[in-house]
Amino acid sequence: MANEIWTIKRCLEWTKEYLAERGEEHPRLSAEWLLCAATGLARIDLYMRMDETLNAAQLETMHAAVVRRAKGEPLQYITGSTQFRMIDVACAPGVLIPRPETEMLVEEVLNYLDAEVLSPEVAARQRVELPWNDEVEEARKAEAALADERATAERRAANLTAADEAALGGDVLGSRAYAEELADREAEEAAAQAAEAEATEAAEPELDEYGIAIEGADQETASAQDAAAPAPAEPRIARVLEVGCGTGCISLSLAWERRGHVTCTATDIEPRAIDLATKNRDALGLAADEVAFSLTNLVSSIPHDEWGTFDVLVSNPPYIPTGVMRSLPHEVKDFEPDLALEGGADGLDIFRRLLNAAPYMLRAGGLFACELYEGALDAAAELCRQAGLSDVRIVHDLTDRPRIVRAIVTEPKQRQ
Repeated sequence: MANEIWTIKRCLEWTKEYLAERGEEHPRLSAEWLLCAATGLARIDLYMRMDETLNAAQLETMHAAVVRRAKGEPLQYITGSTQFRMIDVACAPGVLIPRPETEMLVEEVLNYLDAEVLSPEVAARQRVELPWNDEVEEARKAEAALADERATAERRAANLTAADEAALGGDVLGSRAYAEELADREAEEAAAQAAEAEATEAAEPELDEYGIAIEGADQETASAQDAAAPAPAEPRIARVLEVGCGTGCISLSLAWERRGHVTCTATDIEPRAIDLATKNRDALGLAADEVAFSLTNLVSSIPHDEWGTFDVLVSNPPYIPTGVMRSLPHEVKDFEPDLALEGGADGLDIFRRLLNAAPYMLRAGGLFACELYEGALDAAAELCRQAGLSDVRIVHDLTDRPRIVRAIVTEPKQRQ
């Protein structure tokens, strides 16, 4: 076999058939993923280079990958990565693989932050309506119209030959001469508008009983106006606490998609998860003050002076009921870590501990959001109500199954 010629096409077809015979649900897709990992090519490139021959190292990598996949090992562990929303995330055995459902959890958090935390600051920076705004707007429209006229003339002039210009004679519409004339007009009008704006913005001088301007009055008026104007608000930075970060996909997506507006503190009890999440953060070029990872049990490492300062507590905790663990697919049950999956008899063991912590971690109006087992959402929502949280909602995933519970902390608690 070593002396045989294996093209991308041949290897793709052989792998697809081999995996299909062993019960692979999507054999061609799996074959494509494995080939991409072995060759470093994108999926579209595979089909552009079907006749390209694999070298010895690529064949060896592909052979090992196919053997692992045939035994049921998840593709993400074999290829070493997966895509999550807008980022690529490295995956490794011992750390839970990100799921599409968790992308919706990120979406819920972003919707909350945009509506309740970040948007008010944006609204505060809207333009103040001043008396001369209408005049400035009219001048801007006139300038834009003139610019459009000039651009049209230049485009036409660029296509004119000398003979064309001679043929036009006195009609200069679209000629280079007309373009130059427009440029002169534009410069003159811009200067006039600048002078008019300066005159309009100048404060009217205060006059005495004889109609003579009182010296220094305009400066005093301007100073009084400056003193009365509110200082610009500092940009609001949202603070997110994630418990059980795994690969870091939730916190990294939040910080990446709202960079400069969101910082995250993320914890996990598994050292391999913290190492992998840190690797993913570094690959994205995010700094430790944008996303900080901490090896700890739930919220144990959160400094007490940070309690009550977070806008969001988000988690994808272990939530599979113990009785359901036995029925999980082979590639989940036998390869992914039980520590990140099993959530006790009803799947809510860790959720209850997070719910107890939420009023201490979150500010008033802060969001508590968790992804949970589909059969446990009603019970989780009732626990939130009993704990005094408000606006309790259940969010369904793309398959219309209940997947996320979210609620608002209205009465934060203080540490005794």
